[in-house]
Amino acid sequence: MFRLITNWFPKKFRSNFNSLVIYSRLNFNKEKFLGFFAVMSLTIAILLSFIIAFLFDVGFFLVFLITFFVIEIGSYFALSLKADSVGKAVEDILPDALQLMTSNLRAGLTTDKALLLAARPEFGALSFELDRIGRILALGGNISEALLDMSKRIKSEKFRKSILLIVSGLESGGEITDLLDQVANNLRQERFVDEKIRTNVLMYVIFIFVAIGVGAPMLFGLSSFLISVLQENLANIEIPENTNVPITFSKITLSSSYIVTFSVISLVTSAILGSLVLGLIKNGKEKKGVKLIPVLVILSLFVFFLARFLIKTLLGGSFGI
Repeated sequence: MFRLITNWFPKKFRSNFNSLVIYSRLNFNKEKFLGFFAVMSLTIAILLSFIIAFLFDVGFFLVFLITFFVIEIGSYFALSLKADSVGKAVEDILPDALQLMTSNLRAGLTTDKALLLAARPEFGALSFELDRIGRILALGGNISEALLDMSKRIKSEKFRKSILLIVSGLESGGEITDLLDQVANNLRQERFVDEKIRTNVLMYVIFIFVAIGVGAPMLFGLSSFLISVLQENLANIEIPENTNVPITFSKITLSSSYIVTFSVISLVTSAILGSLVLGLIKNGKEKKGVKLIPVLVILSLFVFFLARFLIKTLLGGSFGI
């Protein structure tokens, strides 16, 4: 059944989804997983929609659309972030793996043996791929084709370019030990530069995080309290009709609940956009900041309501609120 449901999806969509499953190192049958995922998402969305519609007395269809959309988007980002995490781990360990393969080759081992012995458990996903390539070579496979296939199974542009560089050197007749050694040194230098860049932008990250998570909520809390004070005071001001006063007072029509709702929406929007900006600054990809969204949203709302409570507790009696 799951295989049949999977076949309903467009071929390009199935291909992209299966690639994410491979990148994420999920041990599922890719011919069935998309169908299983669709059925589970639909079931969870229906159950949650019934519960939310019953508890809050809202339309089931609208809640179902929103819930299903949130589940799909959240699942996609979870898979994508998992794939990026695996790729980043491979990038970090790649120089050591290449150096180990170089040592094995210089010790006189054959290429397939060098790859198999370099497949250490601490290398994680890269260990599985090296072991897989070593077995392919032992069965008479082509090393260039095996390396190119490996580059398609790990989501990392740096890893892909490193493999392409090695394959290009092999096909042009270069010595594999020198190639691996040079690529490993280049990757270490590039990692050092990346760490230096991250250190330089750390202050920007801290400033944005504090501004969105603490500064803005405190200002919104203070401004919402001031509006409540103005509403209370202006409602008690009475000016005689025959008095020529060059100042006019009009009643504030905005309710306190509207101000709070506006503040909450603004803070949530700022937290979402700010998280994406932090991901872009820190890691070079906006989606890397998705995992910060819950943290910033919860922190900003907590600070906002805490600020309102403290200001109202300390100053509310002075203004009769």
